[in-house]
Order: sequence, then C-alpha cells, then structure tokens
Amino acid sequence: MSEALSKYLEAGRIAVKLKEEAKKIAKINVLLVDICERLEFLAFELGAKPAFPVNIGVNEITAHFTSPANDVRKIPENSIVKFDIGVHIEGYIADTAMTLSFNQDYQDLIISAQDALQNGINAMKPGVKVSHVGAIIEKAITRFGYRPIRNLMGHRIERFNLHTGKSIPNISGIEGGTIEEGEIYAVEPFSTLQDAAGMVRDSNETVIFRYHKDRRLKSQDAMALLEYIKKEHRFLPFASRWLRSKFSYPSFDNIFEQLIKSRCIIPYRVLVEASGLPVSQAEHTVIVEKDGCRIIT
Repeated sequence: MSEALSKYLEAGRIAVKLKEEAKKIAKINVLLVDICERLEFLAFELGAKPAFPVNIGVNEITAHFTSPANDVRKIPENSIVKFDIGVHIEGYIADTAMTLSFNQDYQDLIISAQDALQNGINAMKPGVKVSHVGAIIEKAITRFGYRPIRNLMGHRIERFNLHTGKSIPNISGIEGGTIEEGEIYAVEPFSTLQDAAGMVRDSNETVIFRYHKDRRLKSQDAMALLEYIKKEHRFLPFASRWLRSKFSYPSFDNIFEQLIKSRCIIPYRVLVEASGLPVSQAEHTVIVEKDGCRIIT
C-alpha cells in the first residue's frame, strides 16, 4: 500500500468516527458551537486535523456554515440538520456528510440523498463521464418525489486541495470530463422538496475563510496573522472562531477585516436554499480504482 493511500484510508476512518460522535451528541437544544468544537477537537485526538470547519446546516442552510465564537444558536425542534465533516492527515483529505432528522416528516428526504449517493458511486469507474453520474443522482432523487440542488456539486480532491479540477454534478446535462483511475472524489447529493427552488443562493453571513494571496500590510499584527494562516491551513478553509482562540489582539476584528479587504483571505458565504425550504445531504469520499470506487468514509 502506498503512503498516500494509507493516509487517505486513515483520514477516512477518523472521519467516520466523527460522524458517529455527531450522532451521539446532536440533540434538540444543543448548542451548534459545542458540536463543532467537540468534533474538531476529536479529530486532533484521533491523530488528524480538520480539513475545514465542521459545517452544520439547519433546515434551509445548505453549506459553508460553522458556528462563530460565542454563537447561541441551537438545534431546533422539528428540524433537519446536515453535518459536513472533513479531516486530513498531512494534507490527504477525507470529506463526508450525513443528515439527521428531528422531524419524521423529513425521513424520506434524507433517504433520497443517501440512495442517490450510493447509486452515483456505483456508476463511477474509469472512463465514465461525470455527466452520466449526475443523471443517475438526479434520477434517484426524483424517484422519491424530491428534487436535487442543481448548483452544488461533488468535487475532485487532491493533497491539501479540497476542490480541484473536475466536479460530480447532481443533475443531468452538465458536461465536465471523464472519471479516471486513481482520482479522489467527494460525491455529495443534496435533495430538497419538490416545490423548492432547487438551488442555493448566497446569504449575508460569512464565517469560513481561506488564504488567497500575500500582500504587504501596514499592520505587523495583520502580517503575523496572515503568516499563521498560511503555515497552519495553506489553502484549506478555516473558521474565524479558530483564530480568536489563538490570537488575543484587542483589535482582532479590525485586523481580520484588513486581511479580507486586502483579499489576502477570501470568505465563503453561507449558502441557503433559495426558497427557504429544507435540504438533506449525503456524502462520501471515494478512490477510483480499476473496476469501480472504494468508499473511504
């Protein structure tokens, strides 16, 4: 077994343990920030690092949300909650997601995304077009009477790079190349109600960021913060919450804003279903092998 494969597999095993822990601790009225921090700490305990902040998407919140510092939001009653978890070992990333329902009405919505995920993965092997996989995912979701989120996709993964090159669409009709042996993909169908818009839009909230480029900054504190981000996270997403626990600058907010305005770091806007209706998600990371895919999460 190659060193890279060994580290991918270990990252996958740890990601699965984080999902299992999320199932245990996610309860109605539990603080979202407590869940995020517990799972991120567990990644370190188990010998990995977070590849991105733990994402928790309640109801229509679909992607790019993690609790900021001192967040008071909790899991609400009658909700559907997505947990998107990524860990890495020396840059070798495993990315996985699941949805929990605190409302029995959403159980089939969850199953539709899970079924689409398995059907999509079953179709993946060298030489298959990603558009073919997208068509299979869409068919699986619509068979349950739901609709896919058309402007979110799965993504190819490389070392220290979460989104690179080809994507795996969740609908038919999107061309994007051919799957090749040895590639790593995160496959992630999103399913929503039939009368929903079936797409996500940007919200005004930003709580996750990534390093973008170097620039000369007037503030030495800002330079020190940027150097830390580059060294610790490279191009992987990080939470502002993580930095607040490391840097006790009295003017942290102003310094962080300098990095954003100078585009040394760039934000990810929290994505929500455009019509405000609930969304489910299922995701695995897979390694494309000669005759199919190996699921590592």
